[in-house]
Amino acid sequence: MARYTGSVCKLCRREGEKLFLKGSRCYSDKCAIERRPYPPGQHGQRRSKISDYGIQLREKQKLKRLYGVLEKPMRNLFEKSSRMKGVTGENLLSLLERRFDNVVYKIGFASSRKEARQLVKHAHFTVNGKKSNVPSMLLKQGDIVALKEKSKSSSKLSGSFEANSMREVPSWIEIDKANFQGTVRDIPKREDVTSQIVEHLIVELYTK
Repeated sequence: MARYTGSVCKLCRREGEKLFLKGSRCYSDKCAIERRPYPPGQHGQRRSKISDYGIQLREKQKLKRLYGVLEKPMRNLFEKSSRMKGVTGENLLSLLERRFDNVVYKIGFASSRKEARQLVKHAHFTVNGKKSNVPSMLLKQGDIVALKEKSKSSSKLSGSFEANSMREVPSWIEIDKANFQGTVRDIPKREDVTSQIVEHLIVELYTK
């Protein structure tokens, strides 16, 4: 399966903002974009004009990198969102928020989406009591994501949950700390997405 194996700090520098891809490191003075706030590469510090297409492309790339999604799955989600009722861009963001790995991250089981994806692949969680290891699975309203009984004995996982659950939790997720689980209370809406995304630029790019 294709996946990005390069430096994730370079992705933040390329987009010119923090995408919080490395967990706690992004909040420290070790953050690469704090130390080198310009794009990576030999010509990173050059000033250059960017076209309308370039602006749209950068917004799409930022969204892909934020959620750790490659081009083909992203286009598939866009096509799905365009067939849904409502605004296509908002539908796309809602689908990305409902990904299994993102929900695991939002609940607080992981410090980054990349870590959440790895934990999901290693089958540490159940959805409605059934084991699942597919990060791209779209969860529905009422779905319950819980740490497996066997995984609860891991001090690393339980400790991480305790530490990360101190983060602000979106209103569409309900956390049960005692049972190491979270419930999808509602379908996420546009106002629930806190990242600075201009989704209409992505829709314009994909519909060209």
